Amino acid sequence: MITDLVEKVFHLSSRKTNIKTEIIAGFTTFVTLSYIIFVNPTILSQAGIPKEAAIGATIYSTIIATLLMGLWANLPIAVAPGMGLNAFFTYTVVIGMGLSWETALGAVFISGIFFFILSVTNIRKAIFMGIPAVLRTSIAVGIGLFIALIGFKNAGIIVENKDTLVSFGHLLSPEVLVATLGLFITAALISKGTKGAILIGILLTTLLSIIFGIAKAPSSISNIISFSIPNVSDTFLKMNLLGAIHYGILGIIFTFSIVELFDNMGTLIGLTTKGKIIDKDGNIPNLNKALVSDSVGTMISAIFGTSTVTSYIESAAGIAEGGRTGLSALVVALCFGLAVVFTPLIGIVPALATSPALIMVGTLMFTEIHRIDFSDLTESFPAFMTIILMPLSFSIANGIAAGFISYVSLKVLTGRFKEINFISLIIAIAFLINFILRLH
Repeated sequence: MITDLVEKVFHLSSRKTNIKTEIIAGFTTFVTLSYIIFVNPTILSQAGIPKEAAIGATIYSTIIATLLMGLWANLPIAVAPGMGLNAFFTYTVVIGMGLSWETALGAVFISGIFFFILSVTNIRKAIFMGIPAVLRTSIAVGIGLFIALIGFKNAGIIVENKDTLVSFGHLLSPEVLVATLGLFITAALISKGTKGAILIGILLTTLLSIIFGIAKAPSSISNIISFSIPNVSDTFLKMNLLGAIHYGILGIIFTFSIVELFDNMGTLIGLTTKGKIIDKDGNIPNLNKALVSDSVGTMISAIFGTSTVTSYIESAAGIAEGGRTGLSALVVALCFGLAVVFTPLIGIVPALATSPALIMVGTLMFTEIHRIDFSDLTESFPAFMTIILMPLSFSIANGIAAGFISYVSLKVLTGRFKEINFISLIIAIAFLINFILRLH
């Protein structure tokens, strides 16, 4: 009876898989992805969001969004608050622009509505396909560098210097030594293909932090396991919609939308291709349902109090184990539900313990740079501007804006008008207007 129901919902046989394989795949994805429970609240807490609420928002939004992707779109893809999107939320919007986290959440919610409209009308797919491949790639690479810089900063490896802007920190301090050792351990585990390498790296770095007196060891079982769920009352429905609209659609909402658009569509294409889930014509099954699920998940993430959710590339680990249907996504959601009881353990993890994870995520994102054609300066220069200005201006938005503006400008100045499509032109103009408005 249960087997027949599972088959009816997830169509296992048509995708040449079975229940056991899907369960193993789902657990593998969870282990690979679970570091987000530690990392996301750490980043959001720097925006002023209470950490307990951030933990709860991270877990609850992941559960709901992943269930939508699994049960409705029937895809083996986990959905959680995105790395890069959380960095943009905290470091660019809240810290950089000086907005409150409530206003930033308002922008996230409105971008979710925007995504929903674009998804049900198929415009979202058309926009993604109309943006130059070089800019799609360079945005991913630039976000990788930006995330890595945050990791180095949190570890104390890179510090502020009034003469040179930045420099090395005290390399022999306990914090830097522990973070550096954790980084090399994490890199070695990833190199060996260890399942859950990033999570293991965070836990080992936390253990080293306790040994060296940087963090406090749990004094009782209640510091590790809790039988009460995280309280999100401090963030639930606290988004400031009017504040976000007042600040300007062309600002944070537009940039949230662009970053999420590339991040999610690129991940969906890559994962379904890797798992050979696409049909003979190269189309992703239930693509519209997947995009709608993502847009609804984005609105839910704002309601609970976290930055935008997105499809996670770590789902590739589960797909490599044979995951082909939404059943594996259901398993991921169930695992995140069980993780609720371990939320006190998250409070023990110091910021430096998540630094190796940030740096390694940045490293993995940076590998996409090989897709850029450096022999054509009209392609490589916009890519360079996108990549370098994200970390140097400490703003993902500035990097994306510089990329589009320089791409269109250089193509025009070199007489290669035909290579500029309508989508790129509109985005470049929108970013230029946004820059001008910000000057006033």
